[in-house]
Amino acid sequence: MGQIEWAMWANEQALAAGLILLTGGVVGVAGQFKDWQFAAYGVAAGVFICLLEYPRGKRKKGTSIERTGQRYLTVCVKAFGPLTRNYYVRAGLHAVLSVPGGFMLPTVLGCVCVAIASLIYLLAAIRGEQWEPIMPRVESKERPGQSMKEPPTNPPPRPPAELRRKRQEDAAYVNPIPISVNSV
Repeated sequence: MGQIEWAMWANEQALAAGLILLTGGVVGVAGQFKDWQFAAYGVAAGVFICLLEYPRGKRKKGTSIERTGQRYLTVCVKAFGPLTRNYYVRAGLHAVLSVPGGFMLPTVLGCVCVAIASLIYLLAAIRGEQWEPIMPRVESKERPGQSMKEPPTNPPPRPPAELRRKRQEDAAYVNPIPISVNSV
């Protein structure tokens, strides 16, 4: 059994947490809750977390499935270098972003989810994982089969032409149509 890649779990958890925090912030601002400034913070933090977590990282083994439109955000996330690649930094960032959300009821659930994502990122960092971007596959321009100049004329196995047909004198039956090497 393979090793669990905790960063994949953290990425999914953090993206969902960002959406929950964003939704709670919108509810808090639209509902004109007391101390609605915390809800506005929840909207901003939720958008930031979603933009940071939308690009999936490359897996060590297996296939890495890219999200739709991920390559555009991957360029932005990759531009920040070690700040976004290191999971210790992401764990700390998520921990700090989760604190203000706890002061208002609509954003409490998002705050708890971001804190859980922070803990999973911390576990991934302790296990030595780091974010690697999924780069688009470069398709080879040469199609298979173009390396062959001329396809074979007879199916395998391919014995020499003179051994392909039995000679008439060696045949167990009489063939009414004579066969020659050139007629093949």
